[in-house]
Amino acid sequence: MPLMKKNNIPADIEKLSFEQALEQLENIVSKLEDGTIQLEESIEEYTRGTLLKKHCEAKLKEATMKVEQISIDKDGNISKKDFERDK
Repeated sequence: MPLMKKNNIPADIEKLSFEQALEQLENIVSKLEDGTIQLEESIEEYTRGTLLKKHCEAKLKEATMKVEQISIDKDGNISKKDFERDK
């Protein structure tokens, strides 16, 4: 089992961009849907898929937090609060 990072996400998944993780997740779903892989591999792929999903959700949450920290005052001036990533 690969080293686990925060939120029990393996290090190899943690380093993926949102797009890379989503692509891998789509490939896993496709394999599982076509039903041509063995049971043991299906279980492994499903497990990896759940970790990829969790990683994608975390990336989306992080992006949402960044967007939410941009504000516009009544005069239309845009301000941005520094983003701090959860540790």
